Amino acid sequence: MLLEGRIVGLVEDDPIMGESLVQSLTLEGCHVDWWKTGSEALLGLRASSPDLVICDIRLPDASGESVYQQLAETSAVPPFLFVTAYGNIDQAVSLMRAGAGDYVTKPFQMDAFLDRALSLIQRHPVARKDHTLGISPAMGEVEASLERIADLTSPLLITGETGSGKEVCARFLHNVSARSKEPFIAVNCAAIPADRMEIELFGSKGSGSQGFHRGFAERARGGILFLDELCELPAGLQAKLLRLVEAREFHRMGGEQLVQFHGRIVCATNADLAQAVEQGRFRSDLFYRINGFRIEVPPLRKRTEDIPWLIDLFFERFRGDGKANLRGISTLVYETAHEHPWPGNVRELRNRMERAVAMAMSDWIMPADMFPDLESGLHPMLAAFSTLAEARESAERRQIERALKQTDGQIIEAAKLLDISRTTLWEKMRRLYISGYSDP
Repeated sequence: MLLEGRIVGLVEDDPIMGESLVQSLTLEGCHVDWWKTGSEALLGLRASSPDLVICDIRLPDASGESVYQQLAETSAVPPFLFVTAYGNIDQAVSLMRAGAGDYVTKPFQMDAFLDRALSLIQRHPVARKDHTLGISPAMGEVEASLERIADLTSPLLITGETGSGKEVCARFLHNVSARSKEPFIAVNCAAIPADRMEIELFGSKGSGSQGFHRGFAERARGGILFLDELCELPAGLQAKLLRLVEAREFHRMGGEQLVQFHGRIVCATNADLAQAVEQGRFRSDLFYRINGFRIEVPPLRKRTEDIPWLIDLFFERFRGDGKANLRGISTLVYETAHEHPWPGNVRELRNRMERAVAMAMSDWIMPADMFPDLESGLHPMLAAFSTLAEARESAERRQIERALKQTDGQIIEAAKLLDISRTTLWEKMRRLYISGYSDP
């Protein structure tokens, strides 16, 4: 059941059609929220985050188009699959152009309808509020911190290893802030040649009859200017960036007129900026000015709870690219991934899953698909032979984490599942450094 675990919102006033769709979707493993009027649907959709909305265009108190448009004005919109009679196809096509998703005409075959629903979900995955950046306690704290400071104007510094998800966090901040309808301009300070950096960042006056060139700072308008790999910014531009941060204004290169900056600056680096200051490679005054709000993104090896979640997320994303025949992921993949050190963090996991989906020889993703560098069943980075004590501890850790996941973190229930006392479970969790759970 490829739709198993999906949440579907159904907006349908016809009781026969509604019952039929609910029954078919439920048999596929979906949870269905059914609303019979447009007003009920708006209330329900604003309080939930379904993977897909199936909506009749004609409703007793409104139109499906009105429901979609009102929802789009106030929040992120999940994909809509409109159900329409033949005479309303023009209206449905207009909604598709507005970004709604897809439509089907009555009558339709249920198998074809379910395939269309699955295709929409795979093309437009919904990031749930509680699972946007990850399911681990560490990423939950990062997400909560970003939400608290989302609407400030002060600079933000995001630190973390390469590939850990710093830009993803910056985009999350943008999406949950009041600036979400303004641009998000990402600049990799290491990718632009030093002799072009000032023009690209701040723009230039132009010459002769040519108009001025708008730089990234100006194009950000009231949105976010994201400066990645900040430590690579040339020394000569650090002073100009400091003025942008403090005075919120700048000059275009060669220009005399001051340009006001209305956006928010978010910086990211995988380098130790404090050490760069000591070495004279980074201005101390700029460092102290951007370091007021700082968020560190932990590496993937320190938030292993996110590994299976990310595997599933990327699997669904890449399977939508012409690989719908894949049925799923072998449990052996999760076992191998749990032991992998992930030096490239989330970016490495994403790339491995993209390759696995593209190169899989069967209808299940196997360890060799995701880890082609496996050798005799062991990854080269794991080739050091483990002692029996280490192997036992590793097995205990995996089993305890499985039990906690299956019981939604309930310590007492997990202890029952493992057939040990609550006190013994707590002791093992302490010894094995399993955190993020509390005893009710």
